[in-house]
Order: sequence, then structure tokens, then C-alpha cells
Amino acid sequence: MGVPELITIGRVSVDLYPEQPGPMWGVTSLQKSIGGTAANVAVAAARLGHRVAFVTKVGDDAFGLDVRHALEHRFGVDTTWVSTHPTLPTPLAFAELDPVETPNIIFYRYPDAPDVHLSAGDLADVPIEDATIFWVPASRFAWSTSRAAVGEALDRRRGRPHTVLDLDWRPHFWPDEATGRAAIDQMLDRFSIVIGNRDECRIAVGADDPDTAADRLLDRGVDTVVVKLGADGVFVADADGRTLVPPYPVEVVCGLGAGDAFGGAFCHGLLVGASAVEAVRLGNVAGAIVASRLRCADDMPTLDELTAAAGEPAGEGDTTP
Repeated sequence: MGVPELITIGRVSVDLYPEQPGPMWGVTSLQKSIGGTAANVAVAAARLGHRVAFVTKVGDDAFGLDVRHALEHRFGVDTTWVSTHPTLPTPLAFAELDPVETPNIIFYRYPDAPDVHLSAGDLADVPIEDATIFWVPASRFAWSTSRAAVGEALDRRRGRPHTVLDLDWRPHFWPDEATGRAAIDQMLDRFSIVIGNRDECRIAVGADDPDTAADRLLDRGVDTVVVKLGADGVFVADADGRTLVPPYPVEVVCGLGAGDAFGGAFCHGLLVGASAVEAVRLGNVAGAIVASRLRCADDMPTLDELTAAAGEPAGEGDTTP
């Protein structure tokens, strides 16, 4: 396969999606896929034609085999660095479509999840230094073992461009926001790109105003800041100025995975030499496509679908120098 263009690291689960919206007590049938932020970003970029590797740990069980099979055979993601925990089960995640725009995720990660135990040894031969993009969700810092492992990987990366922090705030992984902020703060200087929504920016740097959050992140040495504003679009700040990229409206079927589709298409844009603003525009389109479908990984757009929906590159928005 060659050196991956993109390496993502993080959690994975077998996802179950209700075929009926509303609370779980009214659900009578479900569809199975795989999920997890870093897993979905990997799948989204692979669907768009890129060499992608995913680093995680699964259980020694049927669901662990299911994850490997799906990544390799359905999605074309390199699983060389998907390791196996001998006793912990592969996690499950149920999406409760109540409401459909922001589904409730019911996690089964008991007594613990294998990915929590990713160690420096699991990452020792991952070509982190050589990949064009290294994508890290901030939830990796919630556990001491994975935090130390990713820290060593970032040391090896040495601040290379396109080292991406997805702020990915998952409150059930942390004891409180203050602990999360402290852990994220220790890592910020090692990233060239930071992506998050308003609330995630508030937790990370104490500001949910896009301009203020961008100021604080750029002052820390981050090259590009991407703040997702929901229906108001996406704010981009870098050395070239500040741009509000408009949203791509669709009728929402399931909001789960739209942000990960955004991430995969954003990576695609960077890999083909697009500006940050154009990469965000592609991300908006990909996210909208997935929001109009039920599942995450299985419903990530192909390159033909993304190209058809995106049309001619616009590279436009409300821009200030």
C-alpha cells in the first residue's frame, strides 16, 4: 500500500443504527456498521481515494473481526496497526435518533475499551513521521496510557504541517471539563491545525466566539483554526485571513457522523493541494451528504458523489484579511 497519506488514531466500535427515529424503546430494527471519530475520518478519506491507515485496538472477539473485515474489505483502510486486546471486548455504540439532528449515543465500553490501552509500543513502527496528515482526536488524552503514547508520537512528528487536533469533546470520557481543558492545553503546541465546534473551543481555550478562539489558538502556534458553527457554516482562520464558509443545506436523516465526513473530506482537500478554505468547503458538502443518510462509515460519499455535489470549486465566503 505504501506510506499512508493519512494516519488516524483513536476509538472504534460496532455501531447499531435504529431504522425508526425516536427513543430507543420504540425501535424494532437496527442496521450495523462501524464507527468512532478516528475510524470514520479514516473511512471517509479512503472512500475519496487516499491511502489511509487507522491505529486502534479491538477485542479478541467476533466484533473485533467484524471491525477488521469492514475496514479492510469494505472501506480499503490499512489495518496493519489495529492490534488486539486479549480480554476486553470490542465496544458497541447505539445511536438513538432522538432527535435525528443530534442523536444520543449509547456506549457499551465495559469494563473498559481496548483502545484506552493503546501504548507507545503499539505505535512504535507506525510511520507517523512520514504521513502527510496525522489526525488525533482530543479524547485520546482522557486516559494516561493513550495520552502518553500519542504524546510520544507527536514528539516523533516534531510539529510537521498537517498535524491535526480534532477537539472531539466526549463528556463521558472525562471527569469534568477542567480536567479535559488541562489535558488538551498541554498538547496544543504540537498541532498545526485545530478543528472543533464552539463548545469544544470553549472547553479547550475558554472562548466560544470564533475570532477569540482563533486568536488564542494562533497565539499558541497553530497554523490553521477551523470552528464549526452548525447551520451558520464554518469559520476558518490562518495567516491569509479569516473566512466564513457557508453551510450546505440538506434534510437531515441522522446527524451522527457528519463531522467525521467533514474531517475526511477536509483531509482530501489538503492532500490534493487545496487551500484550507476550499478544504472546508469540501468538508461541508461531505458532512451534509452523510447527514442526509442513516449510517456513518457505510454512507461516507465517494469521490464522484462529492465532486457532483460540490460542483466547481468556489473558494469564496465572507473574508477579512
